[in-house]
Amino acid sequence: MRSWPWQAHSLVIKCVTRQPMGGLLKLKAMELLTDWLPEEIRIKVFLTLISLGMVMLIRYLISRLVFDKIRSPSGRYRWQKAISIGTGLLVILFVMRIWVEGIDSLATYLGLISAGLAVALKDPIVNFAGWLFIISRKPFELGDRIQVGDHIGDIIDIRLFQFTLSEIRSWVDADQSTGRLVHIPNGKVFSESQINYNQGFTHIWEEIGVLVTFESNWKKAKEIIQQILNDEIFSVSSEMESHLLEISKQYLVRRERLNPKVFTSVKDSGVMLTARYIVHPQKRRSRSEHFWENLLNNFSEHKDIDFAYPTQRFYNNRIEGKEAKPT
Repeated sequence: MRSWPWQAHSLVIKCVTRQPMGGLLKLKAMELLTDWLPEEIRIKVFLTLISLGMVMLIRYLISRLVFDKIRSPSGRYRWQKAISIGTGLLVILFVMRIWVEGIDSLATYLGLISAGLAVALKDPIVNFAGWLFIISRKPFELGDRIQVGDHIGDIIDIRLFQFTLSEIRSWVDADQSTGRLVHIPNGKVFSESQINYNQGFTHIWEEIGVLVTFESNWKKAKEIIQQILNDEIFSVSSEMESHLLEISKQYLVRRERLNPKVFTSVKDSGVMLTARYIVHPQKRRSRSEHFWENLLNNFSEHKDIDFAYPTQRFYNNRIEGKEAKPT
């Protein structure tokens, strides 16, 4: 049984080609077109224009109905994309119904089209398949921060053949925007790994290393860092705990304590105190700035704590008070 768009389109074709209305419309169509075109082509062109007008009217009515009820920007964006894709498909179906004789079956039409385009349009077909994968499996969504290959950024647009990132990093420190847009073919989802900063657990772990000299009171320094991390800005809410428990139903996530903590290790130049805490991907730089400003203010009040940095030492026997070995 044919679908309602197909039935409506067939009805329009019959009404246009029948007398007396059909004769009048055909006469108008012939007046608008040049005389050298065959009559059959003139009618098909006229029917194509009617089909386009019908689709534009349907698009306008649906857009008005939807946008009067939906106020959120993300909702409007998704509906606009769906309406554009749907009306585009209607145009293709109606035009092929007019110009291709003997194709009444959508399956037959799609089979002919796919056979003809498989070789000539390999990349667009792969990108379209990638779009279907993105909207069905949702490896990422609008607003997510992802990495694809060497490109990192926030998803700001998803289209039939490509998605767009607002780029971060590159020559800009931390995770802030460069101002550039990166357009990536949808087919890359089949050949490149996608790292999603937001999917699953919406926060990520951040680590900041603080290196103090061996002569410093490293235990006091560690206590100061822990006090900074105990601030409310670094605290873990109960919502994060419950969210981690919830995503464990979908992913095999190892449970660990989400509270911020300081770890101790030894490096060549001193004692490394590593602050580890949970942060939202879009707030990494602001949290890092808050941490360092508080740390610098606290360390300046303690004379027995010094930052370690690369140094050189020159050894002299006489200055060191040691005798030179005979040669």
